[in-house]
Amino acid sequence: MAVPALVTVDPTGSLAVLGAIAAGVALGTASGLTPGIHANTFALGLASVVTIVPGAPRLVGAAMLAAGTAHTFLDVVPALALGVPDPAMAPSALPGHRLVIGGRGREALRLSALGSAVAVALALPLAIPVTMVMERVYPLLIEHLPLALGAVAVLLVVGERDRTAMVGAALGLLTSGALGLATLGLEPAAPLPIGGMLAPLFAGLFGAPVLIDSIGGAGVPPQDDARIASAPRDVGAVAAVGTACGAVVGYVPGVSSAIAATATLGLLSDGDARAFIVATSGVNTATTLFALFALVALGSPRTGVMVAMQEAGVPLDLPLLLASVLIAAAISVTFVVVLGDRYLTVVGRFDPTILAIVILGALVALAILFAGFVGVGVFGIATIVGLVPPRFRARRVSLMGVLLVPLIL
Repeated sequence: MAVPALVTVDPTGSLAVLGAIAAGVALGTASGLTPGIHANTFALGLASVVTIVPGAPRLVGAAMLAAGTAHTFLDVVPALALGVPDPAMAPSALPGHRLVIGGRGREALRLSALGSAVAVALALPLAIPVTMVMERVYPLLIEHLPLALGAVAVLLVVGERDRTAMVGAALGLLTSGALGLATLGLEPAAPLPIGGMLAPLFAGLFGAPVLIDSIGGAGVPPQDDARIASAPRDVGAVAAVGTACGAVVGYVPGVSSAIAATATLGLLSDGDARAFIVATSGVNTATTLFALFALVALGSPRTGVMVAMQEAGVPLDLPLLLASVLIAAAISVTFVVVLGDRYLTVVGRFDPTILAIVILGALVALAILFAGFVGVGVFGIATIVGLVPPRFRARRVSLMGVLLVPLIL
């Protein structure tokens, strides 16, 4: 007689997994809502403390990935609420800020949550076939990587709207590239055991200029209702292409989420603000799943969180890690809406100039933590470089030359 198979469940083990994922979501939510904390900066912080965190390595890994996933959902909130310029500067403002200035910040939050959620739903079934293709293509890609990244750099410049913007993009690309060449190899003494130049570089290039431009502005105006003006089909199309571009980020060194989001808009639209929000959120979140498969199949950590997991020696228990991503994503969709609406309301009560100055001070402290006083100097130079592209009405994405140029050379 055949003996029926028995499925056993370990309640204690399941609770431990859920507890680890919940802790990771809480950590990723806190980091995502904190201004100036770039995903790579957050990952460096994780790597610096993970070795002293108690618990089984597989549970630590689940918590780390849950934290990284939650961060990709929640970091849109401070990006929308802080650094809002004066309404007169709306044409040159970031796409998300244009929606906030128009009173559509709550809609932007929901568009971001949808973009991320759709990306997770699409990336999960695509990850295995894409990984199988990349296992064959990857050696050839690495062999010709400088040529591929050079083409990306050229497209960042020629893809601008006019000649003036092209000049700004070229200046941003070259100056940020020179800064990357000069600083990425430095190993300054810093309070954190695993520091690095990425924190002051990204805070200076992408965070501080937005805050400086907001000084003297009107801040967050009252926000209208949260109804989404975009058609569901349009949101789905942008999120789908964003997911595909997230696969590129997940496997190809040097291609960032910002570059992939820009490519998404070039494929689908004229760059309207709503599409940008959906595309950027979709790329960011899809990258987490594809990067996980890239790490498992190719041994290539393509995001800061994957690097931190590899350095911590986390066992690559794929079912557990996938569950961590999916549970964190399900929770974070709600957090974006609930916490984001409140965030916009609270920030709207503060004087934008004082708020910008306080956050700039926090970014300086962050630079010291990760790179010592050398980091403060790099942060200052990066801030000056980061101010260049907007003055030519060029996209800030050209500043990713800080990574592209060193990789090409």
